[in-house]
Amino acid sequence: MWKLKVAEGQGPWLYSLNNFIGRQIWEFDPQAGTQEELEDIRKVQENFTKNRFRYKPNGDLLMRMQLIKENQIDLSIPPPVRVGEKAEVTYEAVTTAVRKAVRLNRAIQAIDGHWPAENAGPMFFTPPLIMVLYFTGTLNIALTAEHKVELLRYITNHQNEDGGWGFHIEGHSTMLGTTLNYISMRILGIGPDDEAVAAARKWILDRGGATYSPSWGKCYLSVFGLYEWSGCNPLPPEFWLFPSFLPMHPDKMWCYCRTIYMPMSYLYGIRFQAPITDLILQLREEMHTQPYHEIDWAKARLLCTKEDYYYPHSLIQDVIWGGLYHFGEPILKHWPVSKIRERAVKKAIEIIHWEDENSRYLTPGCVEKAFHMMAVWAENPDSNSDAFKGHLARIPDFLWLAEDGMKVQSFGSQLWDTALCIQAILESGLVDEYGTTLKKGHDYVKLSQCQENPSGDYRSRYRHFSKGAWTFSDRDHGWQVSDCTSEALRVLLLLSQFPEELVGEKAEPQRLFDAVNFLFSLQGKTGGLAVWEPAGADEWLEKLNPSELFANIVTEHEYVECTSSAIQTLLLFKKLYPNHRRKEVDNFIEKAIRYVENVQRPDGSWYGGWGVCFTYAAWFALSGLGAVGKTYSTSKTVRKGVDFLLSKQKANGGWGESFRSCPDMVYVHLEGDRTNLVQTAWCLMGLIEAGQAERDPTPLHKAAKLLINSQLENGDFPQEEITGVYMNNCMLHYASYRNIFPTWALGMYNRRVLKTSQKL
Repeated sequence: MWKLKVAEGQGPWLYSLNNFIGRQIWEFDPQAGTQEELEDIRKVQENFTKNRFRYKPNGDLLMRMQLIKENQIDLSIPPPVRVGEKAEVTYEAVTTAVRKAVRLNRAIQAIDGHWPAENAGPMFFTPPLIMVLYFTGTLNIALTAEHKVELLRYITNHQNEDGGWGFHIEGHSTMLGTTLNYISMRILGIGPDDEAVAAARKWILDRGGATYSPSWGKCYLSVFGLYEWSGCNPLPPEFWLFPSFLPMHPDKMWCYCRTIYMPMSYLYGIRFQAPITDLILQLREEMHTQPYHEIDWAKARLLCTKEDYYYPHSLIQDVIWGGLYHFGEPILKHWPVSKIRERAVKKAIEIIHWEDENSRYLTPGCVEKAFHMMAVWAENPDSNSDAFKGHLARIPDFLWLAEDGMKVQSFGSQLWDTALCIQAILESGLVDEYGTTLKKGHDYVKLSQCQENPSGDYRSRYRHFSKGAWTFSDRDHGWQVSDCTSEALRVLLLLSQFPEELVGEKAEPQRLFDAVNFLFSLQGKTGGLAVWEPAGADEWLEKLNPSELFANIVTEHEYVECTSSAIQTLLLFKKLYPNHRRKEVDNFIEKAIRYVENVQRPDGSWYGGWGVCFTYAAWFALSGLGAVGKTYSTSKTVRKGVDFLLSKQKANGGWGESFRSCPDMVYVHLEGDRTNLVQTAWCLMGLIEAGQAERDPTPLHKAAKLLINSQLENGDFPQEEITGVYMNNCMLHYASYRNIFPTWALGMYNRRVLKTSQKL
């Protein structure tokens, strides 16, 4: 049976800054599990497969089943409550629902204090890791037979009915998703005549074959030997040698664009191709519509299926690529100009190694993880090299198991989920009963803060400072994030107001000051907050977007969610530390408020960059504005925001927004008039913060009733549609959201709507 291991790490190629706090890996133990447990696992796996076309995200049930048993929490008490259709929601009913929800959250907390959960969804995360393990000869070293079974379970569970795979689990089939998952199935031992493989091959060939892959797909296929670099748009590594005074410079790029295209450009620069095996020769025949040696690669460079073409290339981008392809590349191949390329690829691989070491081989994310492994092996094709062993040791950190199978996840959302869950428990009003839970979470947050900057001259590697920040996952990852820092800092400030014997020792003030300093560094001229590094590069640089798949990836941008999160946190910080950089704090908040007001759309909505979509952004925006006293009665901005949300509320009291809102950038309702409990919770909290209870609490009562009546017997809430997103077009499954946000919303509703009305 599979077991989740937390905060463990052994071996000469693993090292940690905080004794692996937050690490979460799955291991198979053939001796573990009773017959009853194994049967329960089989049932939830079969149930997911049976219903896989209705709800694509999994419920993270294997982790929940294990932790509930280990923590020995009886979830049958108190019994669930239901509110009749014509009955009013009572304080007692909500209290019962909140108590059950908090009890469930306590039951699924890990031993080190964090809340484990899946953070996945994109269907291009898993295949590149399988591919690099295959051509480096380490597939059977890194993956057991049990791993392969679960990886195949995941791939087949998320194959669309038309035979293809999407960009993400809820998306329409794409060439990128289909080619990569097809290759993975073949690597994992599934033959070409298998029904699922045959359906996928038909999907590929019906759309012109693998030459119609988008640019990212062409890069993966070129590395793997199923495509030629001469059919790719140029990825010149000379870019890393550009002087900083140029408008297009690595320092001006969005960090993930920079860290993905760096290994891509290295592989392109050396024209690396994996060893050609019998399987690769077979795949060449299976995935192309003509013999491989007859393909016109120059023509193939410009091909891309309409299913993958989300962000069309600009004219200037096509002109630059055409010039580099026809004139630049031929020149760069010949001495003495070729010496420039030698310098460029040398600099690229040096920074790749530096990033590996500074992230303890976690790399910035799972896409970089596979590309870094490819680059490291291309430089030195030896799986016994220290660098490659370091990478192999961290592969388990990326593999997550649930009832839909095993997949590669982003790199984990441990800190983010923990900071949100703690706030949900605090809002419940049950602090005295759950002090042990909060103390463990408190310790995790304190131990996860970055206490140092990247090593050496990190600015020359285009990195921002990280001291005082928190990452999305754990301290070892090392990549600072603004909203994670805001939420974690707020948790420390909130818990500092409770007795230490209840929730643990307070954080040292200097650690809090370091976090504030980091937040200051990310506020732009408009008042908005960027995510990882300061924004400010010219907007026209987005015209150079090299990807067809994503929007707004060239430069860092500012986001209403990050900005509003920081407003709320710094207001609390100012209250508790009124003399620390007071003028700067006041100026920050004032500018941030203006930003939130200025980016509101004419219809009253805000576009969400990290959640689906307008409901997510509205919760943050209204919470930030409400924190400074701007409500429906005092602010035109808030009135427009509230009116927008109320116009989208369904008859049953809920909200249901499709992920299509994100790529389409307009509000799209879920099909069939469905509602989503996580989005309903966001809207309920946003409306409460905006003062809706004082003007008309009816919409709040309806939303709360829906949440209460949807609660499961064990205090959890049903898993519904996907609710996370990044870069407009790619969805992320945050498996913990369904137990965090309804808990938080009902707690807030109970304390700030029902309890207040009782006093009146």
